[in-house]
Amino acid sequence: MGATLVDEQGAINFAIYASSASSVSLVLFSEDDLQAGRTTHKIELDPELNRTGSVWHIMLPKLDTTLLYGFCMGGRHQDKDIDAPGAAGHRYDEGSVLLDPYATAIIGRRVFGQLGPYGPGGALGLARTWPQAACVLPTPGTAFDWEGDRPLNLPLEDLVIYEMHVRGFTWDASSKVSSPGTFAGMTERLDYLTTLGINAIELQPVHEFNELEYYQVRTDEYRYNYWGYSTVGFFAPMARYSAAAAAGRPGADIVNEFKTLVKECHRRGIEVILDVVFNHTAEGNENGPSISFRGLDNRVYYMLAPEGQYYNYSGCGNTLNCNHPVVRKFVLDALRYWVVEMHVDGFRFDLGSIMTRAHSLWHPSLPGDDPTLTPQGIIPDGSGVPTGTPLSDPPLVEMISEDPVLRNTKLIAEAWDCDGLFQVGAFPHYGGRWAEWNGSFRDTVRQFIKGTEGPFASAFASAVCGSPTIYAEAEPGEGDWWGNNGGRQWRGGRGPQHSINFITAHDGFTLADLVAFNEKKNQRNGEGNRDGENHNLSWNCGVEGDTRKPSVVRLRARQMRNLAAALLLSHGTPMILMGDEYGHSKGGNNNTYCHDSALNWFSWDQAATDPTGYARYFRHLVHFRRTHAELRRSSFVHAGAIAWHGKLPNEPDWTEESRLVAYTLSNSSGGGLYIAFNTSHKGQIVQLPLWPNRTWQLISDSGQIAPFDFLVPDEILSEEEVATARQKVSMWLSDGMYAMLPYSSLLLESVPDLDTMPTSRRATAFSAAAPAVTARSNGKAGSGVPPQTTTAAASSPPPSFSQGPQSGPSTDSVVSAAGSSKASHVQSTAASVLSNAKALAAKISGSPAQPSLEASS
Repeated sequence: MGATLVDEQGAINFAIYASSASSVSLVLFSEDDLQAGRTTHKIELDPELNRTGSVWHIMLPKLDTTLLYGFCMGGRHQDKDIDAPGAAGHRYDEGSVLLDPYATAIIGRRVFGQLGPYGPGGALGLARTWPQAACVLPTPGTAFDWEGDRPLNLPLEDLVIYEMHVRGFTWDASSKVSSPGTFAGMTERLDYLTTLGINAIELQPVHEFNELEYYQVRTDEYRYNYWGYSTVGFFAPMARYSAAAAAGRPGADIVNEFKTLVKECHRRGIEVILDVVFNHTAEGNENGPSISFRGLDNRVYYMLAPEGQYYNYSGCGNTLNCNHPVVRKFVLDALRYWVVEMHVDGFRFDLGSIMTRAHSLWHPSLPGDDPTLTPQGIIPDGSGVPTGTPLSDPPLVEMISEDPVLRNTKLIAEAWDCDGLFQVGAFPHYGGRWAEWNGSFRDTVRQFIKGTEGPFASAFASAVCGSPTIYAEAEPGEGDWWGNNGGRQWRGGRGPQHSINFITAHDGFTLADLVAFNEKKNQRNGEGNRDGENHNLSWNCGVEGDTRKPSVVRLRARQMRNLAAALLLSHGTPMILMGDEYGHSKGGNNNTYCHDSALNWFSWDQAATDPTGYARYFRHLVHFRRTHAELRRSSFVHAGAIAWHGKLPNEPDWTEESRLVAYTLSNSSGGGLYIAFNTSHKGQIVQLPLWPNRTWQLISDSGQIAPFDFLVPDEILSEEEVATARQKVSMWLSDGMYAMLPYSSLLLESVPDLDTMPTSRRATAFSAAAPAVTARSNGKAGSGVPPQTTTAAASSPPPSFSQGPQSGPSTDSVVSAAGSSKASHVQSTAASVLSNAKALAAKISGSPAQPSLEASS
């Protein structure tokens, strides 16, 4: 399908699927004619010679490959041929020049945001915002040199995913790249991602789309389709993300610019995952433009009701008819192309649940007296069930899962759609091939970290373990409609790595705004603040929006660190939103889909200056995760590797009033981690578990002022300063206690206790327990490539967090909690110790002790 070179004949073959078209013409353009909105050549295809079944085709020799092409289709149109039998569902229009769905490059406007030439009367195209576009011909001699590039095939559990926008990453002048806002510009800045510790990027849509789709003048800026979730061409990279396109170079250079980006990512150990939108297209509902699919075969490509109305499970006007045999082949062909030709490593499927819905199916001939057809010729139950019904074995998802070309790619589902279908935990995964965006993780973490009263301590404990209640348990919850019906067979059977953990994403508050706004501020979107999510589970820490109030500023700084720690210290596969690592704010706008402005642009100046030290904290947290295998599991943690604690070891509190979750993770070398989150407005004294011949070393305390919030030697802190800071808290740690400030998180690492160990063993024991950390120079961190993760012990059922205290990590590595008399003593002197701890924290950080703050509701 599409336009392909026939080398032995020096020709190009064109093939297009159009089962109900009465006539087809191939249209050729020079680029000058395209810009003027007129055709250069038009070749009518003979239905006797140029049609095989439902495919129209023609081969042309010695064609000028600088030409561009499209198709014109003739046939019935349900709104114009009202009385014609069998017209329902058809929308043919001979006046429209249509794009080839298989086109690998598309040219129209060459510069992002540039209005098209409207031209004289009768010009092709709909308006200056929808000028005529055309497809690029394949050109011989343009093969790309991959230089031996091969798939990285990184284990899913080892990934740290970075959700990003190509244009937004470098369009701000602070990026200082030669081609801002492009694939080439992004390539120039890839070393930043390496420094941050990122090893997978998830690109917001890079398929061809029209950024002027929503173009309207508002108060002080224009509205764009900035995010790109409205695809025009599924095989073509977005031309206006290309420096080659802006420079007037041919389509092959646009494709090669994207390939260069992928190759350079792989060279740095970074996988490339594409956010793909196989749930709807840019053609909208019956009032939308005919760009491609609608004019080619509307009945086939879209999910239609018997009168030709569009089903709208996407919330965008139409729904791709994914499980129709022709459409599912098209989707599979597109995915294969991006893997084989473009070397991408995986896909995140926007509104992926739409791919599980039953397709609509029209009989190719008139209904006549066939009782199985409606008067319009539609087969009501083409999949055996009514159109749109969620299928337990959806053909498209099964084909993608079992396809040999896609076998090693990452497959990530956004397992819901806009009509209420929610499949998280039970998306058809075919033996664990699919991971899922875990929206439950996001909501649980937000609730617990802000101190909401309710059953959130136990839910948070489950979330940090990789959500075993979602991905390991086969029994669905009472309110899980899908899991109790068609999705029951897909419950359980997966590991923690199949949970794509995120707290923020492109749609919603940024992490900085999550702690600064209770209400969205979307007025600049031009929709009366009606758009965007209202249920944000955010907390402004006492003041709405910007403030200089010291207590609020300090609390927000802690809360941002707490959220980052919850994300990066949890089992599962973390996903970071671009800009969250330095605290990017969108001013409370939680739906910036239409802004090509600083709201969405990465600020390289803010990331570099790091005025609050948060970027440093975040970077070290990422590298800590990548160098500690106990945080990256492919099986659920078992009782021998985790122990839950409260104020006392092995005595967790799972009541609805609990604001403290603490636990230890053991590793194979006899060490491990102590992780605690205090989400109360009161300080907490925690007594630490005692492990034989080992002591706890402070790694991170979000209650400390930067740079003492993360104790790692680097360009900011010397090894001596780190050692001094640790020495100042050693008197508490040596007594097995630590004082946590309100709303703070704590990370300790178990290291050999040199005072209890023979001198001859000290050096080797210490080096085996903790990887060496060297100071950095020039402000650049090392790659932080993690060691191979050892195979975890067989998964066991997750702990039931409603059954009270859990046992310690293992009887041979953990000493039981101190006796009741000591516990009583600790509790009775808590207030005094907390006061001393605050003074100690102030001494370490050089700032006054922080007052207690009220909890949120």
